[in-house]
Amino acid sequence: MIPQPTELKLLNPDTLQIAWNDGLVGRITIRELRENCPCANCIEKRSKPEPIALLPILKAEETQPLRITKMDPQGRYAYAIDFSDGHNTGLFTLDLLRELGEVVGDEGIGE
Repeated sequence: MIPQPTELKLLNPDTLQIAWNDGLVGRITIRELRENCPCANCIEKRSKPEPIALLPILKAEETQPLRITKMDPQGRYAYAIDFSDGHNTGLFTLDLLRELGEVVGDEGIGE
């Protein structure tokens, strides 16, 4: 059975904390979430070499600090996350969220 989140909490604008029903508590930076977006476009972009650009062209929203603007559960297996840079096509499975999270607590594990 896939562990389920019991609490999702923004600790500050840059960090999401997830408490799981098995006692594990993990933290993920918003930047790490965005950089690991599982949508097809992001996977393809990450697999290509970075183009050499002297002056990258950024959209206005890309110049602002990255934030989560919306996070909706998708059944009992994933979350759809909207980011402040306008990206909203990634479906983050619970397995991925758990894998990305840095463990900061493990109350109840091993009991």
